Amino acid sequence: MSLSIRNQLPGTVTAIAPGEVMATVKVHLDGGQDLTAAITLDAVEDLGLAEGTGVTALVKATEISLATAPISGLSIRNQLPGTVTGIATGGAMASVKIAVEGGVLTAAITRDATNDLALAPGMPVVALVKATEVALTTA
Repeated sequence: MSLSIRNQLPGTVTAIAPGEVMATVKVHLDGGQDLTAAITLDAVEDLGLAEGTGVTALVKATEISLATAPISGLSIRNQLPGTVTGIATGGAMASVKIAVEGGVLTAAITRDATNDLALAPGMPVVALVKATEVALTTA
């Protein structure tokens, strides 16, 4: 299956915390970072997820925010440190490529945000992703 989602990070499920309708799934990415996905219990069952299951975390570029340093006191669980490797800007939006341990992420942010943050290749950044914006797939 081909997907338009460019951000695809492989990993292994390390924990599942079920709730009434949703579950949080902890994934240890192959690059060494930990990621949390909030998905439905039906999805956990349909995918046959359990500790040790190999998965790929999928995140749309429009669901990644960037910061110039780690942020505390924030509800966003997923903060992946990386380095800007490239920026393509248009009239209103920009596509920012970020090298993270084990892969590359693309963030679609406003052109104004790239200017306000003074983003440039080689600059360290932190990719921020809400757990509800992480989808999981199995092989």
